[in-house]
Amino acid sequence: MFGLCDCNNFFASCERAFNPLLESKPVIVLSNNDGCVIARSNEAKALGIKMGHPFFQITRLCDENSVNIFSSNSALYSDMSHRVISVLREYVPEVEVYSIDEAFLDFTHTPIVGLSDLGTEIAATVKRSTGIPVSVGIAPTKTLAKIASKLCKQYPKLRGSCLLSRPEDIEKVLHNFSIGDVWGIGRRFAKNLLSIGVVTAWDFTQMKRERVRQIMGVAGLRVWEELRGTPCIDIECGYQAKQQICVSRSFAGEIETFEELRSSIVTFASMCAAKLRSQKSVCSSISVFIYTNPFSKTDNQHYENRIVILEQATDNTAVIAKEAVKALSTIYKKGLRYKKGGVVLCDIYSKSHLQRSLFDTTDHERDTRLMKVVDSINLSNGANTVVLASQGFSGIKTNHSYLSKRYTTDWNDIITVKV
Repeated sequence: MFGLCDCNNFFASCERAFNPLLESKPVIVLSNNDGCVIARSNEAKALGIKMGHPFFQITRLCDENSVNIFSSNSALYSDMSHRVISVLREYVPEVEVYSIDEAFLDFTHTPIVGLSDLGTEIAATVKRSTGIPVSVGIAPTKTLAKIASKLCKQYPKLRGSCLLSRPEDIEKVLHNFSIGDVWGIGRRFAKNLLSIGVVTAWDFTQMKRERVRQIMGVAGLRVWEELRGTPCIDIECGYQAKQQICVSRSFAGEIETFEELRSSIVTFASMCAAKLRSQKSVCSSISVFIYTNPFSKTDNQHYENRIVILEQATDNTAVIAKEAVKALSTIYKKGLRYKKGGVVLCDIYSKSHLQRSLFDTTDHERDTRLMKVVDSINLSNGANTVVLASQGFSGIKTNHSYLSKRYTTDWNDIITVKV
């Protein structure tokens, strides 16, 4: 059996955990630069606020309904996620951290008798220990566990846990579960399936195996098997190196000059390179993109990206930043006002598999030592203690007008209790 622990409205719940007065009140959390909605409490959802809704379009709605607004507090959310995971590890032998607010649990060697009570206990313990409400779905496969966790949110009487094990119960649930909401289907496949009359998850399970493979390939076949109760996706507990690393930001204001845009792109490239080294990998291609404000009705619109293929795979910040700036210079257009930019590292593989070029004269051992020292200094003294000159020291300007305190990671923001 597999379990999925999903934190309910996680970012909003983190804010509520340190401010009980927010209970039963509408809460939303905004993305970087307070651009759009990335988390909503149930009360905010009831007001019609959608995920990804641009904030400037709902400011009046928020004012009229006394919506509590928060800027994204990454430090707080990340630390609270670690606390939830630490509680889960006390109950199961293996935990797969799937995202900041989701984790798969391994119940393979746990007797099915009592699993329902165990799920309820886990949900209650997480809530008591961290203040975060969670939904624990338990089922024969990871895909079914995902569905079971969603049922917890729909039916509060389940007390945070749903065991979906009996075939008749699974069939009943799948009959009423939209195909577009199934984990692993995606919008494109959902559209294709709807066009041939596959509306629910149960409809999907009744398709012929060959037909599923023809439409969706091996990945779709795994989902089909999982919905039919056959486990095809195992718990992955080991560290998985990223195959692509991206750092992007919306700017606090529109950027017009190449110099200011270059500073941001170099910062993104440096952050990417540090992440690359942390997983002991190198990359052999870099993609840089910039675009203007899509919501502006007066500015000219421009979106473009450029991919650079490196002669030699690397994890060196200076090399990656230099190539990123070269790419930027080919797509930047003077006179336009850019709202967002980013750097993506692609074609990533382990540094231990790096093959040197026959004509490569770079002292890679020296570069490795240099990057190790830079990472060590930035880790012990704070990010951006040592930076490239082209990056500057001002950092990326961001808007966080509604930022809460970093209650768990900053002594200056430790919570104050009034007695």
